[in-house]
Amino acid sequence: MTDRNITTSRVSTQLLKTTRRQWLAGTVASALALASGQLQAQQSNGAQRVLRVGHQKGWLSILKNRGTLEKRLTPLGVSVRWVEFNAGPVQLEALNVGSIDFGDVGEAPPIFAQAAGAPLVYAGATVARPGLEAVIVPKGSAIRSVADLKGKRIAYNKGSNVHYFLVKLLEKHGLKYGDVQSVFLAPADARAAFEKGSVDAWVIWDPFLASAQKTLDARLLADAKGVVNNRAYYFTSRDFASRNADVLRIAIEEIAVVDKWASKNQKAAAAELSQILGLDTSVTELYLSRAEFGTQAVNGEILAEQQKIADTFFDLKLIPKKLNLLHAAPVDLLASR
Repeated sequence: MTDRNITTSRVSTQLLKTTRRQWLAGTVASALALASGQLQAQQSNGAQRVLRVGHQKGWLSILKNRGTLEKRLTPLGVSVRWVEFNAGPVQLEALNVGSIDFGDVGEAPPIFAQAAGAPLVYAGATVARPGLEAVIVPKGSAIRSVADLKGKRIAYNKGSNVHYFLVKLLEKHGLKYGDVQSVFLAPADARAAFEKGSVDAWVIWDPFLASAQKTLDARLLADAKGVVNNRAYYFTSRDFASRNADVLRIAIEEIAVVDKWASKNQKAAAAELSQILGLDTSVTELYLSRAEFGTQAVNGEILAEQQKIADTFFDLKLIPKKLNLLHAAPVDLLASR
């Protein structure tokens, strides 16, 4: 359900040696080619409208497997095309070049996409889910509090949701961002470094978090509760949103149905996710046990949360310019102003 490439403890040597740039470039090329091919096929079939959904393995995969979105949209003359991606940034690149219309992503990638000029619009958001990201340390670590992180080597994904979480967590406990040694690593590499003892702590999100707890016996030092909200977002383009408000409304409604089902059937949801993600059921059960379920419209308060992230990333020089998150506001929210 996030911009988060799902992996297990078995990360191949070849993957670990592949640079992130090479991987993203290859993934973008293949995914966009697939999306373009599907669009051409759809156009040749003469369908009036199409919703091209980019998705990562996770929540939208459950929706895809059920086919309920198609059942709702077919009577409106709308067909659905699904394109799977390995990460949120790749989906946003696909949106930027016009190859998809809708997708799911974490809170950080949209900031970078907007900074790069993507015509991104927020279509919906999850409820706050602060329990799904945390700082973990090895079981026998002498680190017992956030204050103990001072001077320590901390691994995390640069420019991600946990980057923002770490900054705010340190602030809350009277530390500065520069008081720790940041080690920028993607999840697979960070896990390897954590397992080898090359870093003192790891800031990570679920289900990587649950996997580390279950398979590495990692100890949770602090999660994001009381620090940041850690929402995920559903996005579209300004052009698609202006012409297909009814389609987007139905898509968000159907996602909300899956959320409601999962909240009442966590074991069944964990079993389904374990198959989709290729993880042991005990991992997905732990992951969902601390999840909050629900999908909602993006309002001014939620945009203000994203604005704080954008401002923080600008201050950290992660993006080249200040952003106005109203430029990515839903069409109906702008219309009401």
